[in-house]
Amino acid sequence: MRILFVVLGTISLGIGIVGIVLPILPTTPFLLLTTYLYAKSSKRFHDWFISTKIYKKHLESFVETKSMTKKQKWTLMIFVDTMLMISFFLIDSLAVRILIILVIIIKHIYFHTQVKIIG
Repeated sequence: MRILFVVLGTISLGIGIVGIVLPILPTTPFLLLTTYLYAKSSKRFHDWFISTKIYKKHLESFVETKSMTKKQKWTLMIFVDTMLMISFFLIDSLAVRILIILVIIIKHIYFHTQVKIIG
């Protein structure tokens, strides 16, 4: 299982790095996922990642102060909303659709009330 977390974390890191240069891909969600997956895989990978320039530039302020730039915040929110809406339209279950709508609402409430805008 730990190897799976390392592999998925590395893939997520790669996508996050590509997102730094391609504005189409959001960087922050993939780097947050990398942090989570590396933390689950091993302390060594997690410690390495949080010491990188990528982590310090793109995630450190969020992790420490729950703050993001306006661009990071909106990019993340739009990306997650898009993924959730794709799921909403592909799933035929009313209960799951209601759950997706609740997740979207809770996400927006959290980001608008708990995540500060910096810069």
